[in-house]
Amino acid sequence: MQNTRLNNLVNLVGEQTGRTFSNPWRRVALLLIVLLFGFFLGTAVPATIGQASDWDVFAAGVSVVLIETLSWFVYARKRRVESGVFPKRFLFVDVLNAFKIGLSYGFFLEAYKLGS
Repeated sequence: MQNTRLNNLVNLVGEQTGRTFSNPWRRVALLLIVLLFGFFLGTAVPATIGQASDWDVFAAGVSVVLIETLSWFVYARKRRVESGVFPKRFLFVDVLNAFKIGLSYGFFLEAYKLGS
């Protein structure tokens, strides 16, 4: 890739973000915030989509595809890390996994609330 100003800016922002979240407490704080955001979306989406009852099936299908795609991406990458192809963990993958866990937990909690 050419060494353009935009490319330099993207690389600089990526390096600064990596250095910022290399601190374990900041990394845990970011993962907790993303987990809670996923939980919020997991409780907000069924409540808003369920009001009209027109998009229930479509929203459920999109949610299942999103969660399964994220699971495939995270856990396929974990196998490659264990085999030595990618030797370090990436923040982006951990953030996606935390979002997926929060979203799934929000959906399960909403299902229990509706079931009782």
